[in-house]
Amino acid sequence: MSRHDAAAPSDLRDVRDTPATPSADGRFAVRRVRLSDAEAWARTLAHPDVFPQLLQMPWGNADQWQPKLAEMLAPGSAHVLIVAEAQADGAVVGGAGLHPVSASPRKRHVMAMGIHVAPAHQGQGVGALLMQSLCDYADRWLGLLRVELEVYADNHRAQALYKRFGFVQEGLHRCVALRDGVYVDAISMARLNPQPLRGFPRVPLD
Repeated sequence: MSRHDAAAPSDLRDVRDTPATPSADGRFAVRRVRLSDAEAWARTLAHPDVFPQLLQMPWGNADQWQPKLAEMLAPGSAHVLIVAEAQADGAVVGGAGLHPVSASPRKRHVMAMGIHVAPAHQGQGVGALLMQSLCDYADRWLGLLRVELEVYADNHRAQALYKRFGFVQEGLHRCVALRDGVYVDAISMARLNPQPLRGFPRVPLD
């Protein structure tokens, strides 16, 4: 489930030479989000098979998403946004992100994850590629201890994907969101860094 509320600064550049990391089969590649991805990002999140499973509203568009992405891409932002693109034609087929859960320094080891995949490319490994990329980034470059997310209780396909990457259920939120006129439950899930960080200084004991 995704929660993005932001307003945008105006001094951002659209970096177009960001290197992409390909999937094992070479069909897709992951790279950082660009401002020019707003249209593709909005198109997927507004799809009738996608937005009901997230915390998005109908009729989302690029004009809404451009300032939100700009805020999250601003220099110094703690947000981490990536997309998966098809190597054949460069089309954006999914996106994901890590987002701060609190401004408190006591929770800087925790971030929340959101993910979406275009319906035409679901079941092709895009979700797994995005998940693996963000988990690696969280573990190896941010040094996060905890990554958390929420998923609707009836979205068993998404839950199975998250479990593959070490997420476990922690709680049930009853009637947490209104979806197409019905209040629905959500499950909170979280993943802890599976390995201690290497290279941490050790003080010898006398």
